Amino acid sequence: MTEPDDRHGRLQLDRFLPYQLSIASNAVSNRIAEIYRDRFDLKIPEWRIMAVLGDTGPATQRELTERTLMDKVAVNRACRTLAERGFVEREPNATDGRSHHLELTAQGRSIYDRIMPLTLQMEQQLFASFSAAERDAFARLLSRVREQAGALDPVSENV
Repeated sequence: MTEPDDRHGRLQLDRFLPYQLSIASNAVSNRIAEIYRDRFDLKIPEWRIMAVLGDTGPATQRELTERTLMDKVAVNRACRTLAERGFVEREPNATDGRSHHLELTAQGRSIYDRIMPLTLQMEQQLFASFSAAERDAFARLLSRVREQAGALDPVSENV
């Protein structure tokens, strides 16, 4: 795995996988964000909420927090903005009076339907140099990293 730079006893960031994953994620997210920011005036958290709702249907803010791994304050702010703009509708949760189900409105669905082909096209461009087998392997490996990260004890005695 990652080894420290022996000359200085420091970590080499260009070989530190968590750093590289973060940088790659930011580069891809920022590039795709240009599409929905410039054309639809959406920020990254707002688009993530719309993407999840468009993909899976209605959800509570708690579920959105779990699915996006975003901070609940960011999710709350994004949901409020989307509701104010008429892109999502909030319905009281019959089983829990403190929460709401959020769902894309017709206007929100229209925006989602216009953005998705653009993001899928961007994905194709990003992975154009990958073979189908490499793309599949990459997806499997990322899934394993996410699973392992979720299983790690944040307060490990080994750190």
